[in-house]
Amino acid sequence: MPVPRRTVLASAVAGLAVMALPASATPSNALSAGMKSPAEHYTQLRRVMIQTDNLIGPRHVLPAIQQHLATLAARRRTARGIDGAHLLELETRYAELAGWLSQDIGDERAAHVHTARALDTSHMTGDHNLTAYILGRKAQLAVDTGHATDALGLAAAARWTARPGSRLEVIAVMHQAHAHAALGEEPDAFRNYDTALALLDAADDDGVWGSWLDVPYIHTARARSYATLGRYDQAADGFQSALAALPATYRRDRGVYLARAARAHAGTGNHARAAETGLQAVGIAAETGSARIIGQLDKLDQTLSAVPREPGVAEFRAALDRIVLHLA
Repeated sequence: MPVPRRTVLASAVAGLAVMALPASATPSNALSAGMKSPAEHYTQLRRVMIQTDNLIGPRHVLPAIQQHLATLAARRRTARGIDGAHLLELETRYAELAGWLSQDIGDERAAHVHTARALDTSHMTGDHNLTAYILGRKAQLAVDTGHATDALGLAAAARWTARPGSRLEVIAVMHQAHAHAALGEEPDAFRNYDTALALLDAADDDGVWGSWLDVPYIHTARARSYATLGRYDQAADGFQSALAALPATYRRDRGVYLARAARAHAGTGNHARAAETGLQAVGIAAETGSARIIGQLDKLDQTLSAVPREPGVAEFRAALDRIVLHLA
């Protein structure tokens, strides 16, 4: 019996996390030279992991993050006072990052487990900003895994928890906007995007939360909602603008935007442009193992399979085959 292509894709992505443990991972029980404390050590490690993920995706980063998270939790349980408080905050941030990377690698169960753990420990820290941020992440995870109604409630909770006038409030409103789009509530979705832009214009900048948040980022999120609502022309334009503004260091995100743009082009009926754009995303998918890219390319492949003779379609499908074994 031939194996459905979607099944092959899911299996291939899930296996990447197992294969990915880097031999050169920093030993989690050793402190870097010159570090004053374990907290400083793990803070620096987390920054490096985030930079690495931005460049090459999660499959080379997630196993090391999981290893460091386990050791960090063990250290925190034996620490007291200010050291224990700092390690608890770091454990929360590591758990949130592990949830994000698990989602990107295609392991939804682990993503939910890590993110729920992060929410629990965020309450232990007493840091309402941290709790608001993770509630937003739970909203994002919920809508991405098909639970838009839950996402709407979680995004509302994130907004209630966030300090008014903060960037965290803007992030929460953006999650509300896309949850409305996923529910087909177009007026509410775009009213929330307009609110997010207005809030961002007046938001303070504390240098910690949402430093990456800017007007182009909100427009990119809006483009995703356009696609969700079937407004493919606006979605394609939005993703092309996002790609033009994206820094080169965000390699994995470029693959996500390319794959989403390709699907938007396919939605407009421009199959040749869709195949050309999708082909650019295939190489990044192979480098990073991002399930978010591969999942979009799988859906694009299903669309383009109906027009196999359109220019570029055969080349795109062959390239995708080379990374996921087309057994169908």
